[in-house]
Amino acid sequence: MTTAGRSAVARRRLRRTEEIITAAWALAERDGIASLSLRDLAAAVGMRAPSLYEYFDGKDAIHDAMFAEGWTALHRHMEGRTAPRKDPTAALIAGTEAFLDFCAASLPRYQLMFTRAVPGWEPGESAYAVSQSYYATFVADLAAVGVVDPADVDLFAAIGAGLAAQQAANDPGGDRYRRLVPAAIAMFVHHLQEGQDQ
Repeated sequence: MTTAGRSAVARRRLRRTEEIITAAWALAERDGIASLSLRDLAAAVGMRAPSLYEYFDGKDAIHDAMFAEGWTALHRHMEGRTAPRKDPTAALIAGTEAFLDFCAASLPRYQLMFTRAVPGWEPGESAYAVSQSYYATFVADLAAVGVVDPADVDLFAAIGAGLAAQQAANDPGGDRYRRLVPAAIAMFVHHLQEGQDQ
């Protein structure tokens, strides 16, 4: 096979893989992330379930691809949201609100990325590396607005994760917990200032 032929095959394979993942997200939105069925997924893309194994090693590999895609999407969504500004508090508020908006946009994606919603599944090494890459950017963005102590980074992450979890569990589609972001960040900034005064 020529280089051009191999390239065309690779493009078709990539396109088909993307179609499968897009269909998997659609099914997860319809049925829930833990209910993803290979039979339903294969039918959604016009193939039989065994044919999926030409593209993925199994359901765990599909979840891995979805997990990595979710973290890549979060990275794109958050770019520049906590960039250094004259007002670091405003940057923290903007970043937290953007994070909550991302989480609220897709419950299955949120569950796959931040909870143990799929029994027995944990992200594989390459999928997990995508989340770690995002986390490194998150830490750097916080450092740019003056949050450098690892305990403070953990606290800030817990604030965002807690608000997102409460929003997903108790007010999906609403803004009850998103409205609390300015107050939560004010408490966080107060905590930082107290630490500087000691």
